[in-house]
Amino acid sequence: MNDSSTPGARRILVLGGTGTIGRATVAALVGRGHEVICIARPKAGSGGKLTQEKTARLLQGAEVRFGDVTDPAFLAEQVFHDQQFHAVVSCLASRTGEPQDAWAIDYQAHMDVLSLAKEAGVTQMVLLSAICVQKPRLVFQHAKLAFEKALIESGLTYSIVRPTAYFKSLAGQVARVKQGKPFFLFGDGKLTACKPISDADLAEYLADCLQDVSLQNKILPIGGPGPAITPLEQGEYLFSLLGRTPRFKSVPASFLSGVATFLDWVAKIAPPLAAKAELARIGHYYATESMLVLDTETGLYDADATPETGTDTLFEYCRRLIDGSETADRVDYDLF
Repeated sequence: MNDSSTPGARRILVLGGTGTIGRATVAALVGRGHEVICIARPKAGSGGKLTQEKTARLLQGAEVRFGDVTDPAFLAEQVFHDQQFHAVVSCLASRTGEPQDAWAIDYQAHMDVLSLAKEAGVTQMVLLSAICVQKPRLVFQHAKLAFEKALIESGLTYSIVRPTAYFKSLAGQVARVKQGKPFFLFGDGKLTACKPISDADLAEYLADCLQDVSLQNKILPIGGPGPAITPLEQGEYLFSLLGRTPRFKSVPASFLSGVATFLDWVAKIAPPLAAKAELARIGHYYATESMLVLDTETGLYDADATPETGTDTLFEYCRRLIDGSETADRVDYDLF
């Protein structure tokens, strides 16, 4: 465990530490000398593939408490009981965005932690949210907004960080392009744009929120180094890296909304399909909405108004994936 006598060191509870952003955040906090305690499921990761031993190795330098963050009794008895934390940093998010999962994780689990944190004397919380909540149409967005509101009204010092697109969510086509397959686009590939941010750069920004008063009691949209890029530009860059003629396969974005409508109708007969309809709506949203700051007066996304941080770019990340100096890590996220 790190020396808590390090100037500025604090005792931090981290939620969602086993995801790629969570692990980067734990590393950033540990690197700054904080004493970090993480909550992790006994079998963490996508599909429960992470054993306790592997989780402990991934979160090196932090103390791991294994249990279910959605279990209030576990939180009360094994996390907050007779424990003092200076702050909570949450990178916790539902993996699918399906309604039941969203309300259980994005809202209720956070509410349980917030309640216990206040009782235990915690004075600060840094929340990793999402920039897409600025135009809410999906269940998980409403769940996130509901907790954002509760946090703002809680009396705690808060930082609500709304990042743009993540590298890992945009680099999924690198392997298929390397295999000679076309780059997949919705429409002409210019419907959306974003300023992608790396896990490491986002982690440092989250850690900054603990001590930089200019980042506190604010909602903070944040992207990586610009300029904003479109899916078409991402594809063109990949092909140029490989020295190949660009090949694209386009599907109308309306296809996904049609799928959602059909599944909603079928769900009247087979209710479990309602969750699948929501997944189609999520896909349509990301195919048609930019991950940039929304100008509420014009209704348009504004790349220039989207703040930036860090140094790592998506194009450099893709270059490293292509040359093999880095491997894609999507161990704990199916969607985000």
